[in-house]
Parts: sequence; C-alpha cells; structure tokens
Amino acid sequence: MEFEAVIGLEVHAQLKTRTKIFCSCSTAFGAAPNTQTCPVCLGMPGVLPVLNRTVVEFALRMALATGCSVAGESRFARKNYFYPDLPKGYQISQYELPIAEHGHIDIEVDGRPQRVRIRRIHMEEDAGKLTHDPHRPVSRVDLNRTGVPLIEIVSEPDIDSPPAAGAYLRQLRAIVRYLGICDGNLEEGSFRCDANVSIRPRGASALGTRAELKNLNSFRFVEKAIEYEIERQKNVLLEGGAVVQETRLYDSAQNRTFSMRGKEEAHDYRYFPDPDLLPLVIDEEWVERVRRSLPELPDARRTRFVRQFGLPSYDAGVLTADRELADYFEACLTLFPQPKPASNWIMGPLLGLLNAAGVGIDRSPIPPAELAALLGLIEKGSISGKIAKTVFDEMAASGKAALAIVQEKGLAQISDTGAIEKVVQEVLAANPKEIEAYRNGKTKLMGFFVGEVMKATRGRANPKAVNELLRKMLGD
Repeated sequence: MEFEAVIGLEVHAQLKTRTKIFCSCSTAFGAAPNTQTCPVCLGMPGVLPVLNRTVVEFALRMALATGCSVAGESRFARKNYFYPDLPKGYQISQYELPIAEHGHIDIEVDGRPQRVRIRRIHMEEDAGKLTHDPHRPVSRVDLNRTGVPLIEIVSEPDIDSPPAAGAYLRQLRAIVRYLGICDGNLEEGSFRCDANVSIRPRGASALGTRAELKNLNSFRFVEKAIEYEIERQKNVLLEGGAVVQETRLYDSAQNRTFSMRGKEEAHDYRYFPDPDLLPLVIDEEWVERVRRSLPELPDARRTRFVRQFGLPSYDAGVLTADRELADYFEACLTLFPQPKPASNWIMGPLLGLLNAAGVGIDRSPIPPAELAALLGLIEKGSISGKIAKTVFDEMAASGKAALAIVQEKGLAQISDTGAIEKVVQEVLAANPKEIEAYRNGKTKLMGFFVGEVMKATRGRANPKAVNELLRKMLGD
C-alpha cells in the first residue's frame, strides 16, 4: 500500500519588543535566571495585565504580509494547564477569536510551486524555561521568558513532504526577519516549530491519526524528524497496528522520535475568555497604516532582482533569503554596478567566509563598499581574479582596504606586454620537449605553459596577455 504524508506546522515566533506582552519587564535574552520578572508576569494575586500595543502592531504586520484577514474584534483567553514553568497555572493566549485568519505562503520545492494556507495567527505569552540537571534528578526553572510576547502561526495540513516543510519554515523565517518583528534564532528559541504529522493511503480524503513532534530547533532537524515519523507510522500500519495520537520528542543524536505524552485536545485546556482583558478592537485605519509601513518582502524582492538586475532565479533566491544579505548586495551595487560579478563574490567567497566563522552578514569583516572596491580593481585589470582571492582573505583577516593591500604587497597585475613577453620566452626556453609535444598535437599543454608563466610572475601577469603571447610564440 502506498501512503502520503499530511503535515501541518505550528510556529511560535518571539516578538522583538523591548518589554513583555502584559508588563514592563525586559525581554532581553541571556540575563541571569529570574531577574526579569515582576508580580504581573509571575501571576501574583491582585495584579492586572496591560496589553503591549507594539505586540499588536507586530502581529498585524505578519497578518498582512501573509494575506490574512484581520479580525475587527479579537479576544484573549486563558489556556489552563499546570507545569512548573507556568507560574499562573494558565497561559494568556487567543482561542475562538484570533487576531488573523485565512492567509497563505507560497513556496517552491524542486521547481514545483506550492501554496500553504495559514489557518490562524494569534498572540500569546511565552512560558518559562526548565533546565534539567544531567547528573541528578533535579530541574531548575527560569521565569525570565514568562510573558515574553509570541505570535503563533498555524498552517493548514497542506504540506506533503519534509523538504516542503523546510521550505515553508525558511520562507516564514525570512518574512518575520524582513518585517523586523522576530530575529528568527532557532538556537535561542525565538523561532520554534511543532509539527503535526500523519499519513493516509494515497488518494484518500480522510486524515490519519496525527502525532505532534516537539524539540525541533533547526531546519535540518525538522526535516529529519518528519522523515523519521512518516516511516515510523508507515511501519506501524503495515504491521497491522494503529497510530496513537500523542506528543513525541525528537532525539537528534539518535535521529528518532519517542513518546512524551498523550496529545491534548482543545477541551483539555478549558479555554475561557480572560476576564482581566477587554476585547481587542482594531479599526480599518489602523490596519491600513500598518499596511503602508510594510517593507518589500522576500518574494517581491527576489522577483525584482531577476527583473532589474538580470540575475538567475537561484542567485536572486539566495540573496533575498536574508534581508541583511539583500541590503548588502544592493549597497555593493551602488559603487560597483555589475550585478552578476557582485553576486558571485557574495555567494561564493563572502558567504563561505561567514559560514566558516559561524556569523551572519551583519558581522561581515568586509563592508559592502570595500568588496565593491575589490571588484573594481579586478574590472580595471589592476589585479587578476586569482590575486583578488588573496587580497580578499587579507581584507578579512586585517580589515585593511583592498587597494592598500595590493600596494603594500606588490600584487598589482602586470599588463605590460614587454615584461610578460620576457617571462614567456624564459618559460618556453626552459621547456623545449613540451613545445615539441604541443606542436605535435598535445594542445592541452597550453595550460601548463600558462601555469608556468603565472608561477614565475607570482600570479600577477595578465592572463589574457599571457594566452595571446603564448599562442603567438607557439605559432598558433
């Protein structure tokens, strides 16, 4: 029997506000445990929550960027459950009346376009964090994160494969970063994903029993966990068993999922409207003001890069996946207006350097103006492409400008044909057997001669001039 996967994702994006959703405590990451709390976020008797307006603005930005309908009136609800990281014994969230519904995100998987519908976007407060002692049966609770604002983006079960899940998440992360509402840091937990995975016989309309996967903190782990879970459920059904509705954790070290607890339904949380918070009313003027403030989003920017700069779709996709990277590329073009060479250097040497160092483009040791200056030296023939790689590495290591490095190290390209001709003559004089073999048909030896000339000039000879002189002297 053939099966097909049905996948829905629930993504929590931590919002980049200075203060929490219902109090004035700081949201800064990395503070000492339990130092960013107050009676409101700790749920002390007699305190009242006050909604942070910026949280609503950020939720509206995400709703409009994903084509959602914004509710004129939405409500906060209490989601009741008991866990050590939840001091109030309930979480303030939204249930029956969320701020936004019925949007979508378009993705592409292996050249195939797909639309993933968004069921709802709602605001809620985060819980605290438990740290488990690896040596003793002890857990410690840090409530700094309690009350940090989140939006939860819930997709419809429109995703059909692990790569599609990865593509959806990457696109979602790009959008929240372009909007400036979330830093998208999976490792710090500011962008978190739970996956609902089920399978059914191919072509069937009824949904299978789903398992919810948690503990997914990278795009690669999301894909691998979903892939494992699909195979696990197939094996259960093929062996005559039944898939159990449950929450499962993913163990990246063993690349497997294991049961955590039975999966709760909405009624298990006993939702009811929060009596301490009034309904949230959003008028059309507010919505339109936010709509006018939206930046150019990843899809639109990618399309523009192809149309305006003539870039291949792949290049445009890489450059616009990150807003700061796209900004870097455009800043480089203001000084060196040749899109394809700039794209090649950014996607090749620059991203290679940043990936090796484990940093983003915002921490690049080479500013866009300096990369543009390096590319300008190549274009003018001042240095060769090979020498440019040496100069690039020195720029990254020392922070010096390209021209200064070229002048200090005497790396300027030799374009004087008289000087190059002398070196060519010396190389040919030292290799008579290779000359004879070349003239007898072994034309691939041209690469050998070019290499010897470049070696003799420490890579500084103009390659075009070298090739022309060699052909002339070899009788081509």
